[in-house]
Amino acid sequence: MPEAIGTAAARPGEVLSEAGAEALVHGTCFRTGPPRLLGVELEWLVHDLDDPRTTVTPERLEAAHASLPGLPVDALLTAEPGGQVELSSRPAASLTACVETMRADLAVVRSALRPHGLTLAGMGLDPWQAPRRFLREPRYDAMERSLDRAGPAGRIMMCTSSSVQVNLDAGHEEPGPMGHVRRWQLSHLLGAVLLAVFAHSPAAEGRPTGWRSTRQLRWAEIGAERAGAPPLEAEPRAAWTRRALDAPLMCRRRTVGPWEVPEGTTFRDWLRRGAAGGSGPRLEDLEYHLTTLFPPVRPRGFLELRMLDSQPGEDGWIVPLAVTAALFDDLAATETAYRAVKPLAERCRPLPAPHNPLWTGAARHALADPELREAAAVCFAAALDALPRLGAGTAVVDAVGEFADRYVSRGRCPADDLLDALRQGKEPPS
Repeated sequence: MPEAIGTAAARPGEVLSEAGAEALVHGTCFRTGPPRLLGVELEWLVHDLDDPRTTVTPERLEAAHASLPGLPVDALLTAEPGGQVELSSRPAASLTACVETMRADLAVVRSALRPHGLTLAGMGLDPWQAPRRFLREPRYDAMERSLDRAGPAGRIMMCTSSSVQVNLDAGHEEPGPMGHVRRWQLSHLLGAVLLAVFAHSPAAEGRPTGWRSTRQLRWAEIGAERAGAPPLEAEPRAAWTRRALDAPLMCRRRTVGPWEVPEGTTFRDWLRRGAAGGSGPRLEDLEYHLTTLFPPVRPRGFLELRMLDSQPGEDGWIVPLAVTAALFDDLAATETAYRAVKPLAERCRPLPAPHNPLWTGAARHALADPELREAAAVCFAAALDALPRLGAGTAVVDAVGEFADRYVSRGRCPADDLLDALRQGKEPPS
């Protein structure tokens, strides 16, 4: 549910003051009102149709991606740096509308890839391929250089990862179960449970990593300044504004030459240098900077939940979308979920997500963690009760129930199936 942050107080091309930038982020990171819209962003790995272990050559990827522009899809269709495909839905007024539209769009994309011998694969991290960049653009050149300073995790995330990202309205301005402060807190506590439930990235370059969600581990390794949440106990708007402006610049866009910036330069540094007579940032620079921050929950007016690994199967993404929607947008389910996950706040100290013991445990152990398993069971029961009230059809409710029986009730997650297949030399589900 993308939305620019510009207001009448700051126009494109206008140099920003530090106070102006703070006001813009503070005033637009949470757009409050009754929760009514839902969106989803689906990232997919692109694998060989017959053998997912086969390295897809750049020539095959290029030919396949050339066939995608202009496809009759409702979602925004884009390519990721490693050749992954992403479909970003339009804001939908209901879960059913979101599911039906995205299923139709995915069928179109799969049909376009099939003549190239390729298919979409739902895994949080490619279990076989080493990171290799497909797109060569100034943004990704600068991103690679910047992330390389923290080690190899950035390249892995750019080129071999995929996810299910659920977008939710921020909630009411007023306090309460549907208020934006409560939903912000819930997104980080319940987010760890959802991370554990849907963990699906236990291997890299053919070997188990010891983590159920290696994808989340790699995000954490990028560093707290770029991929960390602000302190959960702080007022959300002020905390996110500080985090955003004090985050290091990834790059500075230019029409000529590399987009490089000195290491450690923050957006606030740039604002202050501009105020001292330098070339200061503009509105569009601030908008761009915010897209280079990757916390597990990103406030973009709405809440973008970014912690979910991509799921196996053509329709596997529907379950995390449906469960998340139910637990945030049905009042009774929200209250139940909040009570279930509130005790987990003790494990969020002393660091914010995803670097605290709660998130680290969720990524490493998933539902083998007894507290996460107990909370997941309560939340899935609440979601199953709520989905009919949200108008979900029988197929969606049944899919959630089957997932709960197969995984949650047994303390397992999709990563465990993939690990079993790798150990037995079988083809894992994708």
